[in-house]
Amino acid sequence: MPPRSNPSERHRRLGLELRKLRNSAGLSGDRAGALLDADRTRISNIEAGRVDVSRNRLYKLLREYGCPPGPYFDGLMEMAQATGKGWWDEFRDTVAPSGIDLAELEFRSSRIRIHEPLFIPGMLQTADYARAVLATMEDESTLDRFTRFRMERQQILDGESPMSYHAVIHESALRVRVGGAQAMRKQLLRLIEVARLPNVTIQIFPFEAGVYAAFSRPFILFGGATQELDTVYLEHPLNSAFLSEVGTLDEYARMFDRLSELALAPIDPEAKPESHDTQDSISLIQHVMYSL
Repeated sequence: MPPRSNPSERHRRLGLELRKLRNSAGLSGDRAGALLDADRTRISNIEAGRVDVSRNRLYKLLREYGCPPGPYFDGLMEMAQATGKGWWDEFRDTVAPSGIDLAELEFRSSRIRIHEPLFIPGMLQTADYARAVLATMEDESTLDRFTRFRMERQQILDGESPMSYHAVIHESALRVRVGGAQAMRKQLLRLIEVARLPNVTIQIFPFEAGVYAAFSRPFILFGGATQELDTVYLEHPLNSAFLSEVGTLDEYARMFDRLSELALAPIDPEAKPESHDTQDSISLIQHVMYSL
């Protein structure tokens, strides 16, 4: 099979991790190729995500590279075994490769931490809100497909094995009227409804918290099988980015922790009204909702 011209994010990440391990072990591409009875070109293609590596061959490489048994080792083996097939295959004719990569990454992540300064995160959107946002970017002929794709992504929150999801949303996102007043009321109610899930934490970053260096940057932190396999996702209309450098991961993790510290207390839909003696996330959402 010829090398693929457009590797998925999973293939690229596996290749990147293998290159890092090979370099740490001080092995050349020729030496690594010899382990697989292959040449340097084969190793280059594996490390670029252009060709697959079988389970047995990956196991041999990881052992030779000195990768110890544990979550990181197992995580790499799992990445190689994954087929990349899933519910998102139905949308490959419509959604860009970066969107397909995002759906797959969401599906196989252990947890998600997201900061969104202007919009309600896609994982928490109602269909009406999502459609109104997507209508500003997509053609009418594909709008239904893009909206359904966004709704399908939400299954990871309440499926058989729901993942941990923590969102810090800026107050601006509550006040931008997307789709009109009625659509916004339903959207704000949806935030409270989703917050009832035990695996979901939603916080609002209020205007009163002032300016923080990261508050204007939307980003998503995806948890991997181990911290070394975490990923930062930066969305851009023309060129979204998946980042994996250790220093970058640490920086964004610190930014998210700080945003969470500065944000209001998480939504607690079960708390009695009289318990809201100070402003928290749910009281701010209700205030905005009643003012619509």
